[in-house]
Amino acid sequence: MTDSLKIDRATCNLEHREPPRCDRPWMENKTLGTGRGTIGQIPDAKTANSILHPAPFPMTQTPDKQSDRPKSVLRCFTGSLISGTIASAAYGLTRSISATFAAKPIHSENLTAIKISIAVRTLVMGMCALATFVFALSALGLLALGIQRLVQQFAKAENVKP
Repeated sequence: MTDSLKIDRATCNLEHREPPRCDRPWMENKTLGTGRGTIGQIPDAKTANSILHPAPFPMTQTPDKQSDRPKSVLRCFTGSLISGTIASAAYGLTRSISATFAAKPIHSENLTAIKISIAVRTLVMGMCALATFVFALSALGLLALGIQRLVQQFAKAENVKP
């Protein structure tokens, strides 16, 4: 078998061998076999290297048009409203989960089970509190950005008037 990956069917173990490399001088103008046919003819080692190791993308990419333009006041306030709504829903979920955990104590005498259930409860409460905090902070930040943009627009309008 000429595959670079051999499967032992009795134990379902995979045995890795070194894959065929095309940058060796004796591999020029050779056909790479996979056991089920051929991949194709490789004209020379330089072409094979350019196929196997392509050049990275150029660092000079055109910037997005949306990232260049400043954020409008309406977009800031709309984002703040959406984020605040999600934060309120996450806060309600956090309170509900907290009340449920407080109302249902852990009924077990096994110390390991108690520790695992405490860890799971802590993890669930922490994730809900984190989501609440992140969305609330985003809402406050977007609200502050909207107010800043609004003040900048008024200041620019006053400077243009005279």
